[in-house]
Amino acid sequence: MRINKYLADKKISTRRGADELIKNKKVFINGKLAELGSQVNENDKVEVRGAEQKKYQYFAYNKPIGIETDSPKVGFFPLGRLDKASHGLLILTNDGRITDQLLNPKYIHEKEYLVRTSNKLRSNFKAKMEAGVNIEGYQTKPCKVKILNDFEFRVTLTEGKKHQIRRMCANLFQEIADLKRERIMNIKLGNLKPNARREIKGEELEIFLKSLL
Repeated sequence: MRINKYLADKKISTRRGADELIKNKKVFINGKLAELGSQVNENDKVEVRGAEQKKYQYFAYNKPIGIETDSPKVGFFPLGRLDKASHGLLILTNDGRITDQLLNPKYIHEKEYLVRTSNKLRSNFKAKMEAGVNIEGYQTKPCKVKILNDFEFRVTLTEGKKHQIRRMCANLFQEIADLKRERIMNIKLGNLKPNARREIKGEELEIFLKSLL
């Protein structure tokens, strides 16, 4: 296994970060300086010496309607996206280690949305939505739907195709008036005001990271 993949798999850094550590002569394999592309076996002893421990931080952010998915905090990036017309929860972080685990479709992580439609929900909407909808040749995975009233429902997805909920609803002849993401895994939007953020820490952070790292 290449040394940068090894360090990434061990959650020591990202692959790119590992390459920087190697260039800066901070990585050793069996006591010898590692080189870019060095191979590591299971029995090898890998050390990272003199590297400053990066402080990883995580924030819940309430993205307002009408702005693009960008981080309002310098040095941080959003995990996933919300389209300009949608609003709600984004997770901001400087931890590149967890990007793949959260966004890669092979991992199952729940995301919950509150949706309001312009037209009355059809009687078979819940059953059809939960079973999966064909959107341009792709069959979405089964999801959970809770009807709140004639025009509102909650939906919990385990995948995140581009504009997925809007496309699913359009195929079921429902027009979305408002779409808000309220939860990503155990992280909830709660009463966070638009364009505000709060740090994720303590037990909430432990549960979140345990599911990813």
